[in-house]
Amino acid sequence: MIRVGTGFDVHAYDEAAPLRLAGLDWPGEPGLSGHSDGDAVCHAVVDALLSAAGLGDIGGLVGVDDPETEGAASTGFVRLALERLAAAGFAPVNVSVQIVGNRPRFAARRDEAQRAMSELVGAPVSLAATTTDHLGFTGRGEGLAVIATALIEQR
Repeated sequence: MIRVGTGFDVHAYDEAAPLRLAGLDWPGEPGLSGHSDGDAVCHAVVDALLSAAGLGDIGGLVGVDDPETEGAASTGFVRLALERLAAAGFAPVNVSVQIVGNRPRFAARRDEAQRAMSELVGAPVSLAATTTDHLGFTGRGEGLAVIATALIEQR
């Protein structure tokens, strides 16, 4: 059985925080606000994987009010989602991620980010980035949005 899930995440920029995106540190870029490290790519991937398996979303996996997850690396949330998937008899086939925002300039580190996320997920992860031609909150440079689609199969 093959199943598809979609995840979406949005975070405002936080100039005082370091940027962690797609499991990588981005020195010199504004960070993303959030209870954890704010890695919107990881958050959207978690939602895509869980929704594909019918296992809910990141809010049901880790609480935003939980002191143990404050400042936590979101790569750990992806690992936890993968454990839940495996326990339910599913495994990822691939994940496609679209980042929407003006910053960071993603192309220079796309290959590195794809390798890191693919290793984390245990399946190919493709990453693309786009802007909104100065429209909306992402176009005004207030934050970024991420959309992820996961394909999983029953094992």
